[in-house]
Amino acid sequence: MTQQHYQAAIAAFDQANAEDPNKEMADGREYPKELLYAQRMTDMQERYAPEASEAVKLACRAQHIQRWKSPRSSFPMDRQGYLQWRTGLYKFHAETAGKLMQQAGYDDGMIEKVRTIISKKGLKVNPETQLMEDVVDLVFIEHYMIGFAASHPEYDEAKWIEIIKKTWQKMSSRAHDFALAGKIKLPEALVPLILKAVK
Repeated sequence: MTQQHYQAAIAAFDQANAEDPNKEMADGREYPKELLYAQRMTDMQERYAPEASEAVKLACRAQHIQRWKSPRSSFPMDRQGYLQWRTGLYKFHAETAGKLMQQAGYDDGMIEKVRTIISKKGLKVNPETQLMEDVVDLVFIEHYMIGFAASHPEYDEAKWIEIIKKTWQKMSSRAHDFALAGKIKLPEALVPLILKAVK
């Protein structure tokens, strides 16, 4: 029965993300941005932790659900505004995923589990939250770090090393090993900086 719930929830997440008006190209095709992100999250989770629980799999797929509905620009453009936006996003994603899971027939216990993971509660102490965080960071390094670099030409080497270190600190040692063992595609232009930062 739970397989039926799972398929229904994934389909609902994807349908919600397919509404993203922002588009991104990948492999010569145009995708709604958050749908592509969700698929990359699942792909990385299967590569990195195929044994992950149902709750982690659902959380990975819904981690950015309908993110465009809460734009960064709707908060003050300072550190405080950024933190408010991030906190608001975790809550928004967790609630959106929870509602869709409820419609897919999941019970409150499973919904709460997924909401906890998406909200990033208990990072470093809750192994399921940490597992999703690992997937988030691996996806960022493989798919988004180079684009992020291109959008911030003003960042110098020291700033880059700081960003990479911060990302690295959020990951588990298992994820470090996975990244450095050639299991993900490191952005070539940034490899020297990545290696410098993680040494």
